[in-house]
Amino acid sequence: MSIGIFIALVGGAVFLLFQGLAVPAFGDQARSRRKLKHRLSQIETELGGQSTASLMREKYLRELSPLQRELESLPMMEALARMIDQAGGGLLAHQVVVVSALLGAAGAIAGAILLHTVLAMLVGAAICMALPFLKLRHDRNRRLAKIEEQLPDAVDVIRRALRAGHPYSAALKLVAEDLEQPIAREFELTFADLNYGNDVRRAMLGLLDRVPSVTMMSFVTAVLLQRETGGNLAEILEQISKVVRGRFKFFRKVRTMSAEGRMSAWVLALVPLVLFAAISVTQPNYLPALVHDELGRKLIVGAVVLGLIGTLWIRKLLRIEV
Repeated sequence: MSIGIFIALVGGAVFLLFQGLAVPAFGDQARSRRKLKHRLSQIETELGGQSTASLMREKYLRELSPLQRELESLPMMEALARMIDQAGGGLLAHQVVVVSALLGAAGAIAGAILLHTVLAMLVGAAICMALPFLKLRHDRNRRLAKIEEQLPDAVDVIRRALRAGHPYSAALKLVAEDLEQPIAREFELTFADLNYGNDVRRAMLGLLDRVPSVTMMSFVTAVLLQRETGGNLAEILEQISKVVRGRFKFFRKVRTMSAEGRMSAWVLALVPLVLFAAISVTQPNYLPALVHDELGRKLIVGAVVLGLIGTLWIRKLLRIEV
């Protein structure tokens, strides 16, 4: 049981370590995305009617079989489907849940075979069930970062098209044709939204809903403000492009300057685990006195808690929110 407790603590420490030291490439935080989502819901309420995301969700459900439609209609499936779409698609929401359940069963069996304890089964099941969702989160963050990196080029394409006399919808189509994925797909969906009769405001809010980032919000806000107040959209987009590129330059400089701190955090967090594993292999009779003793277990718990506090504190110092 004591070994199982230690494995549970180590598993939790490693999980929080990877989550805590993951500094985003471009500064966007989950808090910023929550604010964007809240603001989008307020705007949709003010506009009235169904949002573009809701209409696309209904169309998506109609194309499924009856059994799949019932599974996709379960609670939390809509949010999971949106995460999958933001990660690039590939699986249905209920398929991800099934894969997670199968991995959880495999982890529980592995824990029972290796350590013969209920705690090991639960820890193995929890870790394995979380893997598909962690992979989705990683793919979504990477895809959103790639879209943000491509956005200045997309803005330049739109600006040049507007100066050449093209309408705004045709400029969006040029972005879909000239640039690479994943931003081409998002602008292609926005062009299709406009082409099928939706207004510019809803189409741009739909783009922001699919790509929830501060950078995309600046582009969408500039377009919507120009539509309401007038002005030269090409000049506004030129300034947006300069601001976004300057923001990229600033955050890359921050990541370069904080690289030593992140490496120090990884070393400080992983050294105790590596030492414990090395001593367990080279001196098997050395650590049982610590693991099986009540005071030793308390010391292990205290060390893990202090390590997590230090990791989260370093994460707080390294993250920048704008």
